[in-house]
Amino acid sequence: MGQETVKTRRKPRADSLRNRELLLEAATHVFSTGGPQASLEAVARRAGVGIGTLYRHFPTREALFEAVYRHEVDHLADLAGLLSFEPDPVEALRQWLHANVRLVAAKKGMIQGLQLVAHGSSELKAYSFERLTEAVGLLLGRGVAAGELRADIAPEDLLRTLLGIFYSQGTADWQPAALRLVDVFVDGLRKR
Repeated sequence: MGQETVKTRRKPRADSLRNRELLLEAATHVFSTGGPQASLEAVARRAGVGIGTLYRHFPTREALFEAVYRHEVDHLADLAGLLSFEPDPVEALRQWLHANVRLVAAKKGMIQGLQLVAHGSSELKAYSFERLTEAVGLLLGRGVAAGELRADIAPEDLLRTLLGIFYSQGTADWQPAALRLVDVFVDGLRKR
């Protein structure tokens, strides 16, 4: 018979996957402390790999920012899955929202670069909105099913409120105020 014309795609090698994770962790740290203009060489150095390895995984600065952004969104989505096993659904939701605030506070240096990447890609916006809506919906749904949270708020509304809290905080010490606002909002979601 004829030769196989479709190449089968091989799984990435373990060292390649490890290097990718090291690069994402390093980029998160370097961009968090040095801002979006931090050098890619610093990222490679922190990851303990050569600059060629960085460019093989992420051919452009934007590709690296996008990967970091997706990594952070996935982390929050995974956290919602873990928190869904907490016995108190209201507290699980509060913890997830607090984790969002802490993440934004820790990544302040990256926010500008991440926003540029997210706003430039409708696919990335759709991906993050879908993942985060699903995550918060899981936690919100548990609270509604337990009869502890109101059923008249949608997961999308919760995300929009959280974004509003982020954008309304312009001062350097915004995190305590944001956490207080999240607590007030969650308390307002309680079924009375």
